[in-house]
Amino acid sequence: MRLILNILWFIFGSGFVLALGYGLAALICFALIVTIPFGVASLRLAAYSLWPFGRTVVSRPGAGVPSGIANIVWVIVAGWWLALTHILAGIAQCVTVIGIPFGIANFKLVPVAFWPLGREIVDVDR
Repeated sequence: MRLILNILWFIFGSGFVLALGYGLAALICFALIVTIPFGVASLRLAAYSLWPFGRTVVSRPGAGVPSGIANIVWVIVAGWWLALTHILAGIAQCVTVIGIPFGIANFKLVPVAFWPLGREIVDVDR
């Protein structure tokens, strides 16, 4: 079932478009060198937005104060509007019965889009 939902998400649920956007943001962050940690976070978001079903976000226990400070910068620069976009898209997709799983997938992307550093994306089976 997860495979079917992921394929449908990729085609109809904007998974490809989201991954492209996060990938472009990662390339820009890598080019600016100082923002490489944000580029790594963007790549994780790209991978998660491509295939969200069967995966979840967990806190990484080893993340320290620098991760928290970088997250504050992320929230100010990009996190709040990314999270808001995922919330609005999730609400719009939940309006239809067929779109409810896609809306839930967008809601799953909200916490990691808002506060990505110090988190890890893992398989649910773990």
